[in-house]
Amino acid sequence: MTSPTESLVSAHAERARSFNSAAAVYAAARPSYPPALLDAVEDLSGRPLAGARTVDVGAGTGIATALLKNRGASVLAVEPGAGMAAQFRRTLPDTPLIRGDGNHLPLASATADLITYAQSWHWTDPALAYPEALRVLRPGGALALWWNTDAQDVPWIAEQADRIRRHFGDARANKAGGGTLTLDTEEHFAGLPFPPAPERTARRVVRWSRRVPLDTHLANIASHSLFIVHGEESTRAFLDQERAQLTAVFPDGLVEEIYDVLLLVVTAP
Repeated sequence: MTSPTESLVSAHAERARSFNSAAAVYAAARPSYPPALLDAVEDLSGRPLAGARTVDVGAGTGIATALLKNRGASVLAVEPGAGMAAQFRRTLPDTPLIRGDGNHLPLASATADLITYAQSWHWTDPALAYPEALRVLRPGGALALWWNTDAQDVPWIAEQADRIRRHFGDARANKAGGGTLTLDTEEHFAGLPFPPAPERTARRVVRWSRRVPLDTHLANIASHSLFIVHGEESTRAFLDQERAQLTAVFPDGLVEEIYDVLLLVVTAP
């Protein structure tokens, strides 16, 4: 008999794998990140991105990897999923990519100045991934974790979140794979015998927005694991209703998505 804990672990793993079937939609519809985020990474890590030997873990389709490269970083991407890796290679054919995950980085020790996780840390086991990051980082290097999160103080976004919860019949249902995301260090490094020291941990929130056609916004929603694992019929039913709701809010057909990027940077000893 499967225990509740085992069921949760299995469901989490299923959501992590689900992106491989939606890699093209993910690449086309998911938001990028603002220049101010990369400025904050430089500020909190205490070094410029230009010339930094960077490992982008859970690189997905390469959204963050491309931005890091454009800032002059020397980037090696690490991605576990076959579908996402294939899309990455189509998008960034000249960028080195290796298959692997953050729990067991296939990299030599003390070789990276910066390790980044864009929308991907919550798919790791921190008890494995954090020591691995420290192993691969050079002394004084930095681990940077960040997530685009919906700005819940914006009325239409909060109302959409309520509709998602009602649709799935679960008060906890949301697009984030790991539940509600915060900058609580204990949340992201739970279970570690030696969590990051407060003096080596820095946090920042960067707000930004983008205006996209309604179809792009709906595709963005559909690319989240919560919708993928519940299947096409359930997703289509929600999106049909959501189209009607948002047409009333954005009659010109352009949706202003507003995000708070949560950034957590840990400096290695």
